Amino acid sequence: GDRMLIANATGCSSIYGGNLPTTPYTVNRDGRGPAWSNSLFEDNAEFGLGMRLAADQLMAHAQTLVKEMAGEIGSDLATALIDAEQREEAGIRAQRQRVATLLEKLKGATQPRARELAVLAEWLIRRSVWIIGGDGWAYDIGYGGLDHVLALPYDVNVLVLDTEVYSNTGGQTSKATPIGAVAKFSAGGKATAKKDLAKLASDYGHVYVSTVAYGAKDTQTLRVFHEAESFDGPSLIVAYSPCIAHGVDMLYNLRQQDAAVKSGHWPLFRFDPRRLEAGDNPFKLDSAAPSRPIREFMESETRFAMLTRSHPETAERLMAEAQKEADRRYQGYLERARHSGVVTPDSDPGRNPE
Repeated sequence: GDRMLIANATGCSSIYGGNLPTTPYTVNRDGRGPAWSNSLFEDNAEFGLGMRLAADQLMAHAQTLVKEMAGEIGSDLATALIDAEQREEAGIRAQRQRVATLLEKLKGATQPRARELAVLAEWLIRRSVWIIGGDGWAYDIGYGGLDHVLALPYDVNVLVLDTEVYSNTGGQTSKATPIGAVAKFSAGGKATAKKDLAKLASDYGHVYVSTVAYGAKDTQTLRVFHEAESFDGPSLIVAYSPCIAHGVDMLYNLRQQDAAVKSGHWPLFRFDPRRLEAGDNPFKLDSAAPSRPIREFMESETRFAMLTRSHPETAERLMAEAQKEADRRYQGYLERARHSGVVTPDSDPGRNPE
């Protein structure tokens, strides 16, 4: 977070993320913290890409100045600043020390290049760009921009907080809304399946992709964020996000996440292109085969259960379709995981205690 640039799509996350005087973001003892900004709803992916390009351009310019001033600051320091490995936190800390040394050497300098480098020196530290938004943005209105950004090779991280509905505007159906759910514009129950955004992104082959539900597997969630941040390229994390629009007591948020995974409503997987370099299957399935019928999960949430009261026959039909869809999706994931014999549904990264 001390070098994080956040592009936040308008939605629930921008309300609790940017509604002063309170903020979920803070600074560390050195006064460093995330830089947060909100543009529009429909262009958040492009907005975040602009942050990445700007940060890269500033770093490149700072590196050029370092090369030009190698004689004044020392060739060893100049080489270390330019060639620094910054994919892990240890490398970031080492680069911070080098930048501090550089700034000490530039103190009192009067020549224009030295003064400019002193201003830009902090940009020699790699920035972590995060593009954050909900499913209404990622699956629907901003999908074209998101797809464009993921198709490019730039180092951006995308976090989709998937509530499976347009939460901030009152609970309208999105393409993330699952079959059988009641929402505005699908009062009779959504008749079609949820778009599989994570699978679509993984089909590119060069994008790090994962689905997470920290209430089901918290250590898998932590591992995913670490892997996504360290990946040199675009990454996409789709996070299951229970919402009041689901018609559940949010006191039981973690329990609902666990139920979503165990019923097959929300399978967990990781797709890491780096495994291809080692000749391994990039796809790893992190959740076990569904251990309970999806009906049990659906009946625990008002968004599904209310249809059993208003249109019981339709509810029965859509629940049966939901079970078929969950089975089909899990089997498809299982086939991808078995492609090179990599099947890890019950192995680490950790399953939460029962």
